[in-house]
Amino acid sequence: MISKTLFDKIWSTHSIGLRSDSKELLYIDRHVIHELHVPHAFSRLSKAKHTIRRKELTVIVQDHTVPTREGMELISEHIKITRTHAQSYGIQLIDVNSAEHGIVHVVSPELGLALPGFTLACPDSHASTVGAIGCLAFGCGTSELEHILVTQTMALIKPKQMRINLTGKLSRGIGAKDVALKIIGILGVDAGKGYAVEFSGSVIDLMSIEERMTLCNMSIEWSCRTCIIAPDQKTIDWCANRNQTPNGSNWAIVKEYWRELKSDPDSLFDKEITIDCTNLAPQITWGTDPSQVLNIGELVPSLDIQDSKAKLQLTKAMDYMGLVPGSDLQRLNVDRVFIGSCSNSRINDLRDVAEIVKGKRVASHVKALIVPGSTATKKQAEKEGLDKIFKDAGFEWHRSGCSMCAGANGEVGQMGERCISTSNRNFENRQGRGVRTHLSSPQMAAAAAIAGHIVDSRHFLPPPI
Repeated sequence: MISKTLFDKIWSTHSIGLRSDSKELLYIDRHVIHELHVPHAFSRLSKAKHTIRRKELTVIVQDHTVPTREGMELISEHIKITRTHAQSYGIQLIDVNSAEHGIVHVVSPELGLALPGFTLACPDSHASTVGAIGCLAFGCGTSELEHILVTQTMALIKPKQMRINLTGKLSRGIGAKDVALKIIGILGVDAGKGYAVEFSGSVIDLMSIEERMTLCNMSIEWSCRTCIIAPDQKTIDWCANRNQTPNGSNWAIVKEYWRELKSDPDSLFDKEITIDCTNLAPQITWGTDPSQVLNIGELVPSLDIQDSKAKLQLTKAMDYMGLVPGSDLQRLNVDRVFIGSCSNSRINDLRDVAEIVKGKRVASHVKALIVPGSTATKKQAEKEGLDKIFKDAGFEWHRSGCSMCAGANGEVGQMGERCISTSNRNFENRQGRGVRTHLSSPQMAAAAAIAGHIVDSRHFLPPPI
């Protein structure tokens, strides 16, 4: 019998044919759409007089344009249009007012729309977040979105395969975001281009499902086509009793199937990379792409390099960020802190933040906000009293949504502000025109909010119990 990787196993059971352009048609089990792509895609659908092939497998989520500040009206033109199209086509809509509302990549696994062994498509680059539970997910463009709506298939060239083995054990105060940023710093932003990546190793085994989601979410920042992690007992326990998870006698069947979803011991990958995470330090970006990242305490790079193109890129990034070569980011004043996004807005992230800020106060000159990834996460945090810890510390406590990560909802910083953000992109003007964004873990962001400047979050951890 030919050995197969986990990716091969899911791909082969969903591949239904090869086109003349060498793309395979992959059957899509679930299709989730956020509101930014609905107007154009559905107007094309209507103009062509196409019908939706499997509308019961499609869900629309409202997240990017949703105002998250308490007291603001939950409405935008995109929200209005999604309601109209969802009703017209008879598609399930997770409305902004729904108890199931949240960021598409948070609610997809939360509601059981994404499950191990499934294929999923979403018109958003961070679709691969759900690879954390063994779901093979792909981001798609507007024309691909229309194709999926009409055929319930996606045309893809089968990617090459890479395995990233993460060995060792993370120290206290080090999380999945630090691992993700370290990988990008080592490999660069183009290393995953053309690859489907499987994460494995002792670090993965010890991570919670939510931490695995952070890691898979950030794989797109080094250009991976998609990524996946083999389901284990943690995955099975996490997926149990979700809204759309099989139940009764079917539950026993799917559990056995999920346990078989792993790469065969002698399966071959096109590339294998091992990274020892034993001595990993908190990570923080200094520049304008996620690969321009440092261990906290390291110095901003010098410009003493021969490659003129690389030197120009470094110079441009430093100028935008207001930094000088060889400087230390520590004690650099911060104006704004954003804790949220599909990278780090789950309940484990909020618990980590509460551990850092409990009994402390946000620095007087810092505007700090926390935006949970879903309404369910918000309710859970409030049940645990985390919201009181945040508010007592001086954080704004928002409703769920993409908020400052997307900026399509008016939630942006001001020109020249320095922002510590738990989101996934630090591009120029991403969080507002002229805003200087440093990406970090929730712990690092929380510590910066309290200190008023960039600082090693490990100094703010309470003594171990």
